[in-house]
Amino acid sequence: RINAMAFSPDGALVVTGSYDRTARLWEVESGECLRTMKEHGMAVSSTTFSPEGLLVLTGSYEGTARLWCAETGECLRTL
Repeated sequence: RINAMAFSPDGALVVTGSYDRTARLWEVESGECLRTMKEHGMAVSSTTFSPEGLLVLTGSYEGTARLWCAETGECLRTL
């Protein structure tokens, strides 16, 4: 079940946050899931892109935020 979503600044991508503790990056035109980001310990409650669209920030009910590289799906930092 999707709990949060946000469009990239150019509208080409969507990031979703789910109760299954994942965030997923989707290509809008094709509907293809490009990557799944899996390091949260509880449901993902918020998602957003950086202004240039290179980074994704997710928040979780566990009380953490994670900064991800949109291109690779790598977790860059836990806040």
